[in-house]
Amino acid sequence: MAERLRMIEAVRETLRAELERDDSVVVYGEDVGRAGGVFRATEGLMDDYPDRVFDSPVAEAGIVGTGVGLAATGMTPVPEIQFQSFLYQGFHQLAQHAARIRSRTRGTITCPMTVRTPYGGGIHALELHSESFEAGFAHVPGLQVVFPASPAETKGLLTAAIRDPDPVVFMEPTRLYRSFREEVPDEHEIPLGEARVVRPGDDVTVVAWGSMLRETLDAVEAVDASVEVIDPRTLYPLDTATIADSVKGTGRCVVVHEAPRTAGMAGEITARINEEAFLYLEAPVERVTGYDVPVPMFAREDDYLPDADRIADGIRRALEFG
Repeated sequence: MAERLRMIEAVRETLRAELERDDSVVVYGEDVGRAGGVFRATEGLMDDYPDRVFDSPVAEAGIVGTGVGLAATGMTPVPEIQFQSFLYQGFHQLAQHAARIRSRTRGTITCPMTVRTPYGGGIHALELHSESFEAGFAHVPGLQVVFPASPAETKGLLTAAIRDPDPVVFMEPTRLYRSFREEVPDEHEIPLGEARVVRPGDDVTVVAWGSMLRETLDAVEAVDASVEVIDPRTLYPLDTATIADSVKGTGRCVVVHEAPRTAGMAGEITARINEEAFLYLEAPVERVTGYDVPVPMFAREDDYLPDADRIADGIRRALEFG
């Protein structure tokens, strides 16, 4: 049976289902208990699970570090970090402990922790509330990085993340929390590391994730070509085979993300295309990204973020080359 949900509701109902299924699951973070989270993702959960849903101090290093300890002693922590930029304060716990504990203990101890955090712009928030640091997280061996792009994808990917024995940074696009509804199955799990072909096409491949996927789908409607759209879903592990196979068929590729251009994931994906499908390329891989500046506040934010027009222009450049 399926229910029509927004993304924020899909997060809540997935957490509720996993709390019910597994007594080891604990949900905590700043204001996630009584207040139900800054975006109300955990609203009502503390009432139903008062021993396993609770508020934490305003201390991101402590939130992540507590999760490492909980995971090492048999629990399944699902902490929330209010905004992705706040996770910088807990990055050392992720990189030095959560991601390494399996290797450090030769597999004796794992870290089944899923760190949920909203990311990205589009809501005209304050400084440090709109960033997209996926490339930094993906650079840490042992740390999985997951991006849902719809309510149903949120359900399937978050379920898989919580059940995974290793740490996951689960990055939820803030501007999609309440933007649309779709049917979400009651039982839904999507394996991590498997991309999906959102729209088949023959002329050019476009790779986009999170909030940029919807912008890309809008852009495709304005382009007079057969465009294949791929959502990687997870940036680490990255499903290189699905992307490369698509590029081998189309010969052209555009990669879209809202993070800054330099050292962004578009560069890594381009490198993998060069390694796996270089002789099939008919044009250089195009990148449509944010700019190499801090995310601007308020009105200027709209000029920073890739939109359908910029993405469509990138697709046309790829098609017109040569």
